[in-house]
Amino acid sequence: MVSVWAICSCSDDGKAAKKAMKVGMVTDAGTIDDKSFNQGTWEGIVRAEKELGVEIKYLKPVGTTEADYVKEIDNLYDSGYKFIVCPGFKFETAIFKAQTKHPDAKFVLIDGNAHPADSSDAQNGPNTVGIIFAEQEAGFSAGLAAALQLKEGRFGFIGGMEIPAVQKFNWGWQQGIKYANEHFGTAIEMHPEDFVYQGTFSDIAAGQQIAASMFDRGVKCIHAAAGGVGVGVINETKARRQVGKEVWVVGVDVNQYNEGLLPDGKSVVLTSAMKYIDRGSFDMVKEELSGTFKGGRTLQLTAKEDAVGIPTENPNLSNDVQKQVMDVYAQIKSGAVVVADQQGDLFR
Repeated sequence: MVSVWAICSCSDDGKAAKKAMKVGMVTDAGTIDDKSFNQGTWEGIVRAEKELGVEIKYLKPVGTTEADYVKEIDNLYDSGYKFIVCPGFKFETAIFKAQTKHPDAKFVLIDGNAHPADSSDAQNGPNTVGIIFAEQEAGFSAGLAAALQLKEGRFGFIGGMEIPAVQKFNWGWQQGIKYANEHFGTAIEMHPEDFVYQGTFSDIAAGQQIAASMFDRGVKCIHAAAGGVGVGVINETKARRQVGKEVWVVGVDVNQYNEGLLPDGKSVVLTSAMKYIDRGSFDMVKEELSGTFKGGRTLQLTAKEDAVGIPTENPNLSNDVQKQVMDVYAQIKSGAVVVADQQGDLFR
């Protein structure tokens, strides 16, 4: 199997020297331990290191401009890392340039597709794969679970930047709540003023402030799809719980249960709307090693591939609730329940 995992070159005496495939990653605004998108991507690459024997490295840009991203992609390439994974739509134009500049490299763009600055049409080159997720199905599952567990009260949503991936979490969250109200008799309230976008993925203080305002209005549970802003939401939820308030938060991208732990060992994270980002990065490395990597395409990962949903273990959800969610999830997989990837008329 080592021969599959390695790239061979011959030394002067004719003996084959094995060189591990090099896999690089450039982070977005966060870090590899941001408890969210960057971390999920990096975990898949770390898994590839452990299971497939690849050599790995990540670089964090000094800023978040196209030039910053291209610079670090070039640095990885110059160091021999010719399989490069980038998380987030902000890399779309940078990878569009890099895929032509480095035609012998392979690129994986998670949550986006390569395209020039003057167009939003996907233009993934023959050495690039874009991966997008059905976030609406993850949001739906989390909304359904939260509604079934809490049964009544006012729910809200705090997003980071108002981009498609975050919007789909929001729209799915609303549809899951509505489905629970209509099919399971829950009584969850949704008001437009409780569904907002902060505008960044980094402002922790703003996330905490917005969450505080929502809780003051009587919101009982907030789904935060906002990176660092979501950390602020979790912090505020923890602060409220420690003074006896019955409030909850629903995490995003990865299982954020441990981020909500209180001194008593309980967590304020009811569940999380997950995208199995790690599987996306790991599977692409595996394809490259097996010789089946095919660029020029976009992969959409959905419930049918078990790529989105809620965690397999949810300590704050009852067994009955988890079973009900899984029953509906099976209907999503079969197509019997369709979750829209647009706003719809939930507030109208």
